[in-house]
Amino acid sequence: MIQIILLPINKEYTQQAEPKLNMATKKPQKQSHPKYQQASFLCSVPKMTSGPLDAGYEIAFAGRSNAGKSSAINRITHQTGLARTSKTPGRTQHLVFFELDEQHRLVDLPGYGFAKVPGHLRQKWGQNMAAYIENRLALKGVILLMDIRHAMTELDQQMLEWCSSIGRPVHILLTKADKLKFGAAKASLLQVQKNTGIYSNVSAQMFSSKTGDGLDEVWNVLDRWNEY
Repeated sequence: MIQIILLPINKEYTQQAEPKLNMATKKPQKQSHPKYQQASFLCSVPKMTSGPLDAGYEIAFAGRSNAGKSSAINRITHQTGLARTSKTPGRTQHLVFFELDEQHRLVDLPGYGFAKVPGHLRQKWGQNMAAYIENRLALKGVILLMDIRHAMTELDQQMLEWCSSIGRPVHILLTKADKLKFGAAKASLLQVQKNTGIYSNVSAQMFSSKTGDGLDEVWNVLDRWNEY
């Protein structure tokens, strides 16, 4: 089993000044999906063996602790507090399962790369996440979230290469797209698509939890993996 090594965040990286919001939605976005708005909390477990029966369909959400994972899950499910958000990244320490119906679930995986977490806990989270992604039969795909302003960090690249090596489909959400002008956001997307062109079963899109841009596209991916 591959062991994920979770490295500390570079302080210089986190303190860079960022461009201001300048991305307007051209037309109103559909705000809810009949399947995902039914999501409800099922359980939070420290390791895969304590989770639900390994059957049906599961889609996992992974990414750096500050990539906006919880906000994205809440936006996708049209709920404000389903996945807990916090000003302190790295709070999700367990595998968190959300039930859509008896056969379909979303899974919030522990964020990686948070510097203030003790080393032994980072190692434990990595082992739990590795066991889940490598061995879970119900897992149909991974939504990999990256901050569009800092896409494809070394840790993101490692996650992508690992999922690809074991045949897990990956859809990349470049989150916080509203933080960049459209031209800069599009350039980041094109660069990610270029960098991931060597992989099969990898796709990418821009996404904003704040404005709802990209909802239809990610819903289409989830629908395909869930065989809706």
